[in-house]
Amino acid sequence: MTISPLTPRLVAALALGVAVVSFVTARRDVSMRLDELRRVEIDRANQQASQLEPDLAPLIDDGEVPAQRTRLERSVSQHGAVGAMVFDVKDNRVVSTPGLPQPLIDHAAKVVQSAQGHPKTDTWRDGPLDVLLSTRTISQAGAPLGTLVIVRDANAITSARWAFWEDALIGTVVQVLAIVVLTIALVRWSLTAPVARTARWMRDLRLGAPTQKMMPGADLFKPLTQEVVRLVSSLEVARASAREEARLRDAHESHWTAERLRVHARSKLGRRPLFVISNREPYIHMRKNGSVETLVPASGLVTAIEPILRACDGTWIAHGSGNADREVVDQHDRLRVPQDQPEYTLRRVWLTPEEEEGYYYGFSNEGLWPLCHIAHTRPVFRAADWASYQGANQKFAQAVLQELEGTESPIVLVQDYHFALLPRLIKDARPDAQVAVFWHIPWPNSEAFGICPWQTDLLDGLLGADLVGFHTQAHCNNFLETVDRALESKVDWEQFTVRRRGHVTCVQPFPISVDVREPGGLAPPEAAQPFRRTELLGSLGVTAAYLGVGVDRIDYTKGIVERFHGIERFLERWPEYVGHFSFAQIAAPSRSRIQRYRDLETEVASEADRINERFGTASWRPIILSRRHHGHEEISRYYRAADLCMVTSLHDGMNLVAKEFVAARDDGDGVLILSRFAGASGELRDALIVNPYDTDELASALHRALTMPDTEREARMGRMRRTVRENNIYKWAGMLTAALASIGPEP
Repeated sequence: MTISPLTPRLVAALALGVAVVSFVTARRDVSMRLDELRRVEIDRANQQASQLEPDLAPLIDDGEVPAQRTRLERSVSQHGAVGAMVFDVKDNRVVSTPGLPQPLIDHAAKVVQSAQGHPKTDTWRDGPLDVLLSTRTISQAGAPLGTLVIVRDANAITSARWAFWEDALIGTVVQVLAIVVLTIALVRWSLTAPVARTARWMRDLRLGAPTQKMMPGADLFKPLTQEVVRLVSSLEVARASAREEARLRDAHESHWTAERLRVHARSKLGRRPLFVISNREPYIHMRKNGSVETLVPASGLVTAIEPILRACDGTWIAHGSGNADREVVDQHDRLRVPQDQPEYTLRRVWLTPEEEEGYYYGFSNEGLWPLCHIAHTRPVFRAADWASYQGANQKFAQAVLQELEGTESPIVLVQDYHFALLPRLIKDARPDAQVAVFWHIPWPNSEAFGICPWQTDLLDGLLGADLVGFHTQAHCNNFLETVDRALESKVDWEQFTVRRRGHVTCVQPFPISVDVREPGGLAPPEAAQPFRRTELLGSLGVTAAYLGVGVDRIDYTKGIVERFHGIERFLERWPEYVGHFSFAQIAAPSRSRIQRYRDLETEVASEADRINERFGTASWRPIILSRRHHGHEEISRYYRAADLCMVTSLHDGMNLVAKEFVAARDDGDGVLILSRFAGASGELRDALIVNPYDTDELASALHRALTMPDTEREARMGRMRRTVRENNIYKWAGMLTAALASIGPEP
């Protein structure tokens, strides 16, 4: 491998660093070894002094100088010392062994004087003489008599010093060479080679050559990997968008994409800011295992609205529901999102548990939800819930008006039935704002809506908007009829407008949809891989030749129990499918704090168990019920593996599951069984349209789906895919934006 120009500098820096560390370590090691030798000599001196003290004390006390010299000479000879000296209490030399030079004796006197009666060790060197001096006080009966100085040879310590340093320096050189060589080898093995592979991988991606989709060395370069993968994903999406745009131009087709929506939003909105209000936020922050994680809830609304907000640097106002949401906002409850590439603002509104209980679970989902869905569940209206609903709308209105400060002719897009009062509150305070509200659920007939004790307040709130949008024309008609009967206003049935208090509200249908991803186009490569039915069923512990799928929240409007009854009737009428057809029902728990939903969850599980007990075997079950939340990729596996999908809503504004199934079937196969009471049935005419209340019709639709000829099945799916592709989620957002922008603000 060629050494880059950086390598010599890297090696030099590494060698210098290792050398410095090794030198410091060697110095400490040499010092410790020398200290050990000194301690040995000091211990020998102390041992010699301990033996001398009992004999010297009486001799010093009696003034026997010759006897002292004799005793010192004998001790020096026995212990291999250089010499010894005795000083009196005034630090004057009394006696010393022969052969000690006068400069050494003078130095010893200074050491004794500085010791001040305490033991002390010092060194002295003069030419070949290198000694260690140790002092010891001589006492008798507690009274000091003088000081004994033992002189020992230190030449061995000095010689050992150079030997130790020689060993240390050789060891340092060896360590430097070994560490540098090993480090270079490890760098080349664990860093240089992965960098080279990563460079080749990025070059292949740049050139569009076939390559692996995961970055090489992802574990090693984890911080870098996240950014590179995002960059690669953006590059792939941009290329796919370009290919798709080229294909559409060549085919003279017009297809809405996220980028087209961005351009469309800029041209329609200009420099005017967009403000979106919804109950659910596009990003949720949750604290898990001591850290804050960012969750992106699966939502078609986020898919549709985000490109517009990114294009105009808008603001999304939503309820902060995450347990770490407060930790990441600023002092004004705002933060920039998305985290990896901030392009718009998320403003969070805080609701107390009591407010959420009354506004969301109470009035919105026990009152308005069953009221608008004719599914035979009695709506519950409580004055306390209505007060909470009013309070929540007021709180959101206050937040919206704060965000609107300093803007001219802002555009406000209110989402869904949680904020029926909000358009009027905003419009009264800011007449220059262009306000739209999109109602994502059905609007019932006027008699049904008249059940609500506060229908006039709700209608008046909605008519504060310049534009009210529904999924279908039928819902628009129902809304206008309700307004015509309940309020003093002028309804124009030709223009589909309502004039009230001098303000005109347009009412239009905007069928919401999904993002259709073409194989090899906008879809992530892993999403285009085929999913084998046998493998999926094997993971569920079932063996079957045919598979059906249903994907729903556990909600009484979805007709899950009616669907199960249709499957039961199908197996009764066509027993040859017993043991061969299984139905996978993905049922996500929803609004479990409401008793009706808890009861329904129990009923769904009970019916599945009953039918399985009636028809099931050890290796096969007719109904595979999974009561948990599933990710988008996991659901896609079911869509792509299934022979059919059942959507049996008892009443639904649109039902995106039907469109998601069609969008997922880029193989052109599969049959959709669709309730006539779902808004999607008006667009997906090639589905098998059924009445979910008619059990025999459901059974017949199942049999027809499983026996339909290949050519008919593929033709039906092809036409439905074209419909969903041409009317996708981006077109929905684009048409809604264009309609709102075309309505002039109040004078």
